[in-house]
Amino acid sequence: MILSDRDIKRYIDDGAIRIDPFPDLDVALGSCSIDFRLGNTFMVFEHSSYSYIDPRQPQSIGEGMRTIEIPDGERFIMQAGDFALASTIETLELSNELVARLEGRSSIARLGITVHSTAAVFEPGWLGTATMELSNLGRMAVALYPGMRICSFTFEQLSSPAEVPYRAKEGNKYAGQIQPRASALSGEVSQLKRAELNGAT
Repeated sequence: MILSDRDIKRYIDDGAIRIDPFPDLDVALGSCSIDFRLGNTFMVFEHSSYSYIDPRQPQSIGEGMRTIEIPDGERFIMQAGDFALASTIETLELSNELVARLEGRSSIARLGITVHSTAAVFEPGWLGTATMELSNLGRMAVALYPGMRICSFTFEQLSSPAEVPYRAKEGNKYAGQIQPRASALSGEVSQLKRAELNGAT
């Protein structure tokens, strides 16, 4: 069941949804969603340093990305076909009984900008900013400004509180993040490789 605007406000009042800094609800709250704003930090791949991404080579992921800080009032230009990681200004904290979904805003999508590839679900017990996978699907460059409303969240009530919330999971990779973070896939691949080697001995 997706929460309505009145339920979102009630869950905020009850502390089941916590947002910091707290948004202006007159602007950010929709009928069943709440808008979040674009932060100042972006991560882009260094194409000149690495010709491809290899999940078994962590340096091609983490070291292959460059962090860019955009001052307030200035713009980040996404060329056609560009990909970048960015984060929201707001930190989101969820109770163990809620799941949140990151959605793109129609006004941004109509410029050709998508805000996520697949990572749209924020599990119960999530705490941190949202890392967005920004892509420019259009044929023209688009200017993005820190502080602009870039995405929205909807919220759903679980059938019962999660037994193991996200931030309590052993080996969770992204809980507590405050800036965009590169993929942690290389760690998963390394674990799989070690398991394969152990199975072969």
